[in-house]
Amino acid sequence: MSHQPQADEPAGAPTPDELREQVEHTRDELGQTVEALAAKADVKTQAKEKAAAIKEQAAEKAALAADQVRHTAAQAAEMIKEKTPDPVLDKAAHAAAQVRDSVTHAGHLAAARAPEPVREKAEAASTMARANRIPLVAAAAALAFFLLLRHRRRRT
Repeated sequence: MSHQPQADEPAGAPTPDELREQVEHTRDELGQTVEALAAKADVKTQAKEKAAAIKEQAAEKAALAADQVRHTAAQAAEMIKEKTPDPVLDKAAHAAAQVRDSVTHAGHLAAARAPEPVREKAEAASTMARANRIPLVAAAAALAFFLLLRHRRRRT
């Protein structure tokens, strides 16, 4: 059914189909506007999204910092190893082996006598130490080197 403009209608008046199209377009725009306003008013969701973004950024920064610490510790360990005389390295290795044996023995004794919650925490600390072995070894080497230098200075 086509609508022909009649004599009493102005020439630029929209047809009923055009009016329906305009109404539909206006409804779509209104729906989008309402959705946008609802999203802005949903503070809880915005806070969750912001918290998730901050958490992700913090995790990335922590991973980067951990990588930098590992790299620096590895460099320090290598530098100490290069500059430390062989007899000192041998003594440090021997001392480390003795400490390792003593700690293992003490660990077995403590595990046999410790309550379950203490064992669980010790196991968690052990896992963390294994995961960060390079920095711990570098720190132990630095400490051993420092103690040997201090001992030598006192003897002279």
